[in-house]
Amino acid sequence: MRSFARTGGRLKGRWAMALAVHGHRYLVGADGDGYVDTLQPEEFSLRGLFPDVDAPLVLEVGSGGGHQAVAYAAANPGRNVLAIEVWREGLASTIWHAVEAEVTNLRIVQADAAALLGHALPDACAAEVWTFFPDPWPKLRHRKRRLVNEGFASAVARVLQSGGVWRLATDWEDYGRQMRDVVTASPDFRTDADGWSPRWEGRVLTRFEKKGTAAGRAIRDVTAYRI
Repeated sequence: MRSFARTGGRLKGRWAMALAVHGHRYLVGADGDGYVDTLQPEEFSLRGLFPDVDAPLVLEVGSGGGHQAVAYAAANPGRNVLAIEVWREGLASTIWHAVEAEVTNLRIVQADAAALLGHALPDACAAEVWTFFPDPWPKLRHRKRRLVNEGFASAVARVLQSGGVWRLATDWEDYGRQMRDVVTASPDFRTDADGWSPRWEGRVLTRFEKKGTAAGRAIRDVTAYRI
C-alpha cells in the first residue's frame, strides 16, 4: 500500500516557472519541462546525484514546501539533502527556494517514501532521516494510513548508518505517542529515557508547526538513534 496520496494539478506563475526552468537541476527524473511522473523505486539511484558523492546524506520524508530542507542545505554545505515529496506545488516551492538560496547540495524526488526507504535506497546510506509533521490522519478510521508504524521504522533503520539519527515531530498528541511507542519498541533504535526529546534546534519553524501551535496543540519531538 502506498504511503501517500498524490496531489496537485497544473501549476501556474512562479511555481510553473521554477519547474520548467530549474526542475532539471534539482528534481530527480525531471524532463525538459520540469515534469516527472512519480518515480518507481527500481528507477532510483544515488549514483551521480550530488556534486560531492562522499558527503553525509540526510533524507527528509515529506518535505512539503521545502523550507526545512533548503535552510539546512544552505547552512550545511558539507552535507547532501534528499527531499522526498509527492505534492507537486511542494516540489515547485522547494525548487524556487533552492534557487534563491543558491544551494547545490539538495535534490528532490517525487516518490513513495515507504518504497524508497524500504528497498530502493542502499543499505546504511544515510546519516539522518527526518519525519516532520507527517499527515496526522486524525480520524480513528483513518489512522491505519499513518506513515510512522513498525514497518516504516524497519525501513528507516535499513537506510540509516550505525549511530545515525531519526528525527520526528508532530503537533498531534496521540500521533506523537504512536511515534514514541514505535521507536521505543523497535530493536533497531534507542531513545532518551522517556522517549521524548527537546525541540531540535536545526528544525526551522514551518507553517505546519505554526498552525499546530496556533490551534493550541503541543509539539512533540522524538529522536531515535540507530543501534
